[in-house]
Amino acid sequence: MTTASLESRIEESFAAGADTVSDVDALDTFLELRNALEAGTLRAAEPDAAAPTGWRVNAWVKRGILLGFRIGALTQMSGGGALSFLDKATYPARRFVPEDGVRIVPGGSSVRSGAFVARGVVMMPPAYINVGRIRRRGNDGGLTRAGGLVRADRPAGASVGRAQIGGVLEPVNASPVIIEDDVLVGGNTGVYEGTIVRRGAVLAAGTILTRGTPVYDVVHRTILKATPATPLIIPERAVVVPGARAVTGGYGKQMGLSVYTPVIVKYRDEKTDLSTTLEELLR
Repeated sequence: MTTASLESRIEESFAAGADTVSDVDALDTFLELRNALEAGTLRAAEPDAAAPTGWRVNAWVKRGILLGFRIGALTQMSGGGALSFLDKATYPARRFVPEDGVRIVPGGSSVRSGAFVARGVVMMPPAYINVGRIRRRGNDGGLTRAGGLVRADRPAGASVGRAQIGGVLEPVNASPVIIEDDVLVGGNTGVYEGTIVRRGAVLAAGTILTRGTPVYDVVHRTILKATPATPLIIPERAVVVPGARAVTGGYGKQMGLSVYTPVIVKYRDEKTDLSTTLEELLR
């Protein structure tokens, strides 16, 4: 089947609403989509030089992911040994074999069906990769360290340590979280709702980025913000750290309060690159 044919069948099944719950054809269509996502041949967002952000959202793929949640019946699943959990039958946990070239360290990590995980990826516990997620950096895998939680519809090529990369399934046309190649994501970091982190950037431990977060670039003396048409975009090789800015009016000023804000303090150089070699050592 061609991608165009799959797209039209996904759109038809999604538009049918609750009528698809027991529709065998809708299930077969969804499984075809899930298999393509898992193989990495289909993506919820993909590079597009003609798009303003350099990325195109495939809204029909996101509708297909939502279709899977709609038609899936809640079922009990076994995680092996004494582990068991309840989830949609359409999204069981993926199982890997050594030939996949994916390292999943014991201690509580899982990958949902429909997630593409590249060869060379290392998952340190506890870590979770949801449907539609692409873990890739060029032809090599990324590193999901302890506490990495990556959710639906986010392409990324980052090294993630004790971080949460959120997703945007609804509204389906919304920009997903996109982490480009060679990004280093520090511990206790969160990237959410319509944020693009460009190639080579570094997010220091504790950095929080959302569509509504202004980012202060002290190198170029500018403030980066999302617009109605574009998400928040962190520039290539930017080094972002948690910061604070003073409340300038009212009771907040009176009490000497400040609010959190991310700050770009520099752009990646040789010294920063040396500090990121830990990932290669861990491989």
